[in-house]
Amino acid sequence: MDHIVRGVLNFRKNVYPEHKDLFGALADSQNPDVLFVTCSDSRIDPNMVTGSHPGDLFICRNAGNVIPPHSNETGGMTASIEYAVAVLGVRHIIVCGHTDCGAIKGALDIPALKGLPHVKEWLGHCRSAMEIVRERHSIPSDTCLDSKYMDEAIEENVLQQVQHLRTHPVVAAKLANGKIEIHGWVYDIKSGNIRCCGRDSMEFMGFDQYYSDYIAKIGE
Repeated sequence: MDHIVRGVLNFRKNVYPEHKDLFGALADSQNPDVLFVTCSDSRIDPNMVTGSHPGDLFICRNAGNVIPPHSNETGGMTASIEYAVAVLGVRHIIVCGHTDCGAIKGALDIPALKGLPHVKEWLGHCRSAMEIVRERHSIPSDTCLDSKYMDEAIEENVLQQVQHLRTHPVVAAKLANGKIEIHGWVYDIKSGNIRCCGRDSMEFMGFDQYYSDYIAKIGE
């Protein structure tokens, strides 16, 4: 905890005073443009990766950047998505997976999670991604996936969570009227690169290629 305590002291002494006006503006309201759904992994820092500031991102984190399909059973992710879209009016939703994801390692070998019943149940939301990988490589459904399929499973999981996101009524309504855009990302921890896909795409491409229009505007 030493570095945490030092960090808070430094925040109060140096960081907060430097950004006092920003925090003052955020004290009574927020207006983020982006809902950022990512993994709880300690190595992922959404604000650092995106160069964003307090108030820019509405962040939801959980093991495996999972978005359960919409149901009548209330959950934290469902409520957060509903609030971000219907109340805050976010215009973009980013679902960000990452390399070396522990949740996907677990999803590859569900029987190994015998002593973790809640983790096992939660990763059931990743099952469709694992089954797609199995089908693609003609692997029996009762067989654990080898670690060599890890990167493929990570990408497929992002694609499937994007599909789950579309089942949420508030998201579906905004999509149908062109008022929201969904982005799927996979962040490579070692290289810092990000691969992207859109809600209607099943293939990932490089960040610069995917956002070429945005990058061209920045360069103007």
